Amino acid sequence: MEPKIETAWCPGCGNFAIRDVLEKALRELPVPQNRIVLTSGIGQAAKMPHYLDVNYFNGLHGRSLPLAVGIKLARPDLTVIAYSGDGCMYGEGGNHFIQTIRRQLDITILVSENQVYGLTKGQSSPTTGLAVKNDLSPGGNPNLPLNPLALAITMGTPFVARGFAGDKEHLKALILEAILFKGTAVVDILQPCVSFKKINTYAWYRERVFKLERPLTDCYEAIRTADLWGEKIPIGVIYRNDGAPCREVKEIFRVPLTKEDAASRLNMRCVMMR
Repeated sequence: MEPKIETAWCPGCGNFAIRDVLEKALRELPVPQNRIVLTSGIGQAAKMPHYLDVNYFNGLHGRSLPLAVGIKLARPDLTVIAYSGDGCMYGEGGNHFIQTIRRQLDITILVSENQVYGLTKGQSSPTTGLAVKNDLSPGGNPNLPLNPLALAITMGTPFVARGFAGDKEHLKALILEAILFKGTAVVDILQPCVSFKKINTYAWYRERVFKLERPLTDCYEAIRTADLWGEKIPIGVIYRNDGAPCREVKEIFRVPLTKEDAASRLNMRCVMMR
């Protein structure tokens, strides 16, 4: 069901389905709504928090993850979810994607994946296929596509999954599992762009996606599975490592950076200055 508010998305955009899934998933979480916060960058997908009744911080292009890390460090009690598109998360935010994984914090990363920059009218994104043509690359995309799931597994992300906007129940289960997972979780969501990406339509995906029967626990098998693309595209939990470490904020800061801590530090400084 599309939201009863005006949005900037094109009719038929896959973001509507994802929004519907997210709204239901957030309600089903065993977490008070005021303890959930979304961060996003810039782009059509990054507008997602605008259309949800949720706490959010909408920042600069590619900067959803620094925001998520900062909020988690300051308020470790919050459930922090970073949401953006493939251009914002893997392009402008590519280095932040890698560094956030290295920090091993309990943050969920959701990516609306349509292999195109939708906000700026259809140029190739980091995940656009080689030689794929569009209005801004009429000769075909000259760059090799990034495989974000294989990258995430290689970097040690303990929970890596792929969903499809055309299968909302399956996607909701994936998102809930990712948010409830203790550690960094990445969910790449296949999302058709009806205006600028005529190849990867709902019908195209439905002919190719198949559900994994179980989460893979061997990273090498998971990487090989993440590399499948074309006639067969796996969706589901591609890699899960329940034994991976998750850093508690108290391991980074001796005292959490809460408002109470900031006030106590300010009082201490005032005493020392007297």
